[in-house]
Amino acid sequence: MSSDRSLIDAVSPHPAASQLPPPQPEPPVRADPLGFSVEVPDPFRPRPRDRDQPDPTASQLELQQEGAESRAVVVGEPSAEFAGNAIRTAKYSALTFLPRNLFEQFRRLSYVYFLAITVLNQLPQVAVFGRGASVLPLAFVLFVTAVKDAYEDLRRHRSDRRENNRLAAVLAPRAAAEFAPKKWKHVRVGDVVRVASSETLPADMVLLATSDPTGVAHVQTVNLDGETNLKTRYAKQETQLKFSRDGGVGGILHCERPNRNIYGFQANLEIDGKRVSLGPSNIVLRGCELKNTTWAIGVVVYAGKETKVMLNNSGPPSKRSRLETQLNRETVILSIMLIGMCTTASVLAGIWVLNHRGELEFTQFFREKDYTTGKNYNYYGIGMQIFITFLMAVIVYQVIIPISLYISMEMVRLGQAYFMGADIDLYDKSSRSKFHCRALNINEDLGQIKYVFSDKTGTLTENKMEFQCASIHGVDYSSGKDTSGYSVVVDDLLLTPKMAVRTDPQLLKMLRNGGSNEEAKLVLDFFLVLAACNTILPLVLDTKDPRQKLIDYQGESPDEQALAYAAASYGIVLVERTSGYVMIDVLGDRQRFDILGLHEFDSDRKRMSVIVGCPDKTVKLYVKGADSSMFGITNKELDDVRATEAHLHKYSSLGLRTLVVGMRELSQPEFEDWQSAYENASTSVLGRGNLLRSVATNIECNIHILGATGIEDKLQDGVPEAIESLRQAGLKVWILTGDKQETAISIGYSCKLLTNDMTQIVINNSSKESCKKSLEEALTTTKELRVASSVGTLNPESSGVILALIVDGNSLVYILETELQEELFKVATECSVVLCCRVAPLQKAGVVALIKNRTDDMTLAIGDGANDVSMIQMADVGVGISGQEGGQAVMASDFSMGQFRFLVPLLLVHGHWNYQRMGYMILYNFYKNATFVLVLFWYVLYTSFTLTTAITEWSSLLYTVLYTSLPTIVVGILDKDLSKSTLLAYPKLYGTGQRNEKYNVNLFVLNMLEALWQSLVVFYIPYFAYIQSTIDMSSLGDLWALASVIIVNMQLAMDIIRWNWIIHAFVWGTIAATAICLFVIDSIWVLPGYGAIFHVMGTGLFWLLLLIIIVAAMVPHFVIKAFTEHFNPSDIQIAREMEKFGALNQVNRAEIPMRTFS
Repeated sequence: MSSDRSLIDAVSPHPAASQLPPPQPEPPVRADPLGFSVEVPDPFRPRPRDRDQPDPTASQLELQQEGAESRAVVVGEPSAEFAGNAIRTAKYSALTFLPRNLFEQFRRLSYVYFLAITVLNQLPQVAVFGRGASVLPLAFVLFVTAVKDAYEDLRRHRSDRRENNRLAAVLAPRAAAEFAPKKWKHVRVGDVVRVASSETLPADMVLLATSDPTGVAHVQTVNLDGETNLKTRYAKQETQLKFSRDGGVGGILHCERPNRNIYGFQANLEIDGKRVSLGPSNIVLRGCELKNTTWAIGVVVYAGKETKVMLNNSGPPSKRSRLETQLNRETVILSIMLIGMCTTASVLAGIWVLNHRGELEFTQFFREKDYTTGKNYNYYGIGMQIFITFLMAVIVYQVIIPISLYISMEMVRLGQAYFMGADIDLYDKSSRSKFHCRALNINEDLGQIKYVFSDKTGTLTENKMEFQCASIHGVDYSSGKDTSGYSVVVDDLLLTPKMAVRTDPQLLKMLRNGGSNEEAKLVLDFFLVLAACNTILPLVLDTKDPRQKLIDYQGESPDEQALAYAAASYGIVLVERTSGYVMIDVLGDRQRFDILGLHEFDSDRKRMSVIVGCPDKTVKLYVKGADSSMFGITNKELDDVRATEAHLHKYSSLGLRTLVVGMRELSQPEFEDWQSAYENASTSVLGRGNLLRSVATNIECNIHILGATGIEDKLQDGVPEAIESLRQAGLKVWILTGDKQETAISIGYSCKLLTNDMTQIVINNSSKESCKKSLEEALTTTKELRVASSVGTLNPESSGVILALIVDGNSLVYILETELQEELFKVATECSVVLCCRVAPLQKAGVVALIKNRTDDMTLAIGDGANDVSMIQMADVGVGISGQEGGQAVMASDFSMGQFRFLVPLLLVHGHWNYQRMGYMILYNFYKNATFVLVLFWYVLYTSFTLTTAITEWSSLLYTVLYTSLPTIVVGILDKDLSKSTLLAYPKLYGTGQRNEKYNVNLFVLNMLEALWQSLVVFYIPYFAYIQSTIDMSSLGDLWALASVIIVNMQLAMDIIRWNWIIHAFVWGTIAATAICLFVIDSIWVLPGYGAIFHVMGTGLFWLLLLIIIVAAMVPHFVIKAFTEHFNPSDIQIAREMEKFGALNQVNRAEIPMRTFS
């Protein structure tokens, strides 16, 4: 089995992990000194980022607290002044669970309403139900939710306990070179900790020494940001040598205060009277794993809750679904109905008391006097009596707002999330990533999306870069055909780059036979820049042949990996990297290049540079970056620049990612000035990022342009087909990317987002005035085109004019957050396609907000990188792609998956199912509770408005909690109106969610009318049948309760599309369970109505009435359903009938619908 290890490890063995590091020799010194004396500082090794990602090198300290104090840490002396290393991710403790959990649950206003009802029922004057029975529904819901929260928190407690009790090797105070085991929770800031290979770091530590003589350590940050590529970190040579010599390191470390920036760190270490600068390349963070390094030793600078991973430990933003928001509207309507019924009952009760005030003394419920005391009893005057009756009515009719609805919704969403995660069509085999539902409360929003905002790189494309072509000294080399590769020999080992790149024969010949030819030297310099100006780490992979190895270039940027493999294929092979130099095999000649300094890429400069000491004793500046930044710092070689620009335009038009490469030789005064400024900037704790950017800008000038590169980022499988399906479904797909306009347009054509018959509107301006003019012209153009093309057609939308808007990030600077936003919105909504290029992360969020804040349409953002987090969090639904750029997007998302094409089954299938199920379930819950409450209301009209109930209080409370809730939950999880194959074959069926066809005010009113009719049937048919009989009210109440349950379950059964044994069991089993509960309740002698159900069920009239009630109640629903589906069928109904009768053209049904109830 192959194993990967550093090339350094392959040629020089390390000490065993169990031993302390022996004294290390000084790093090898150059045999051929440079042309002038230099002192070599360690380079910073920052994390490369996307072109459109904001520069994170400025920490929170710089951004927010420019003048704040730094933290002083004494190396080797643990301090109690700072936070301990124990972590706690659990929300509750044994003492705080009850109050805090109740507080969080009662943040739902509906729960406060139910609590108020429960409290009212405890007052003797207004009590209707027994005090215990009235508490049961709310207590049940609170208990179930509390148990769920407690279980989740218990898992967090166990995880915290395991984490805190892990062991770390810590240097004992005042005991040189003796490491003792200590639990993680006892580690303090200042402790010196030793970590072995494959161990996890217990805290944020500054490296002091490693098993490698040059101080190199490799870490994997998959637990931190999801990235699996190895990162390189360094111990300073001053601490590396001192620890090797003395077995310990003393000194005072000054660092910035704890902040969330995992890519930035600024500090310095005072050691032996010298101040040593420390940066992001010298710190390793908690949660990382040490890889390909035998051991590493560091000093803890941040512990516990102050570590960067804990400061970033926040979940996705809390979002509410559209249906849940609309639910408030229906809740208000039901509240008005409740107030109306309560007002009617209380006013009529007041009128009755007024008309019978002379008889109150002998009335059962209104005895005016208590003759034992001579005081008024149970009567407080007409006004107060009306008020008390109103409160009692609120208690009786409270269930019109279903308390069980919320917990039912949570359970349905949980079931839906399970089936989405189990869908094999959402499983990515290449990355072995499953679909994950990270936000359970917005499942149904997936069925109502109108706008999709997508990143390009890593989302539409694979983010696996492949070098395709190069422009060198104004000559285009893009006819690469040979992929034979190139190998080098190191220490009797044949090393071959793992990935072969197509090479240009002419370029290869020039390199190998060029000699002193000037053009050949330029070509060589070009590939030396590609090999040296990066942060690539070469690793060695074993093969079946022990003498043959593969070089695997590990890097944090896929672009850099592609460029390194390209250079290797042309014979410029990077074979070794240390903290101070790189070894490059140049056409068989192994050469050492000293890394004198490195300026990282940032969004302001849009380039990176490295200063190297070359084998010919010269010092050169290698630079690569975006064309927009590189051409502004050239030495004015116009011919080369113009030729390179033409080639860049050609490459971009092919959809390739482009970079410009340049260099210049530094004189001794220039280097000395730079070195002094670089060291001053790099040893500064505060404002270091700005200082380093200033130093980089000053040295990066008069660059000689060597050429440009073209790298292909291939489309993911199924992207064009997925976008076409989404567009057919009525979704508008916008691409927001940081790439050049030409590249973005080319990708737009490749993925079929743009077509040749589209009219393109391009806005690419550099001032607010020109942007305003372009927007006005674009708006005029869209109107003219619509009018001209719609002549002679009834529908302008079907006229065939398809508009595409292309806008760049520079224009968005002048448009977003100004009055021009409205103009952009008008133009964009007229277009079928919008493509934004060169946009920054905050601009992506601004574009999403442009639509979200001005329309009621649902938005979805999908991306894979940290630069997509802002738009993912801004959109109504955020989807993260588990890709090459780490896990930041996934951690901030509501849903995560492996491929863009999975959006089609996610939205068109699961989104459609979730929406129609949840919409129906909410309306059904309102309907069934309204039916029951109206039965209680009709009864009050015949009891002198005393609010007594024939239905027992236990039956009233169990109606919503048990009798009718379980079937709706099961149907909400399992029912399907259409099969998956049908929904995928006919994307336009997705439009039902966009048009709110399954949940709207009209359907709500229709359900309330059905509830009104069915309540009248349930109440009055038994009422008139038994009006002359001597039946007691408890028996009649049992009949009403059982009939209500049967009616609402029969209506549910009529609406179920696909039956299976689970649905059968719950629908019919609930009716049986209701009858059993009535038997049990009426068998308890201490409860009212003892034995009532047994008396009434023994008569044939009871069963006849049940049959008549069912038929009479169901006829209107059946008629409306039959009439609608026959004379005015919806698209869903038509497709369902095509499925049923086998007339579904070109649809291969992958699932067989279960027998339909009829």
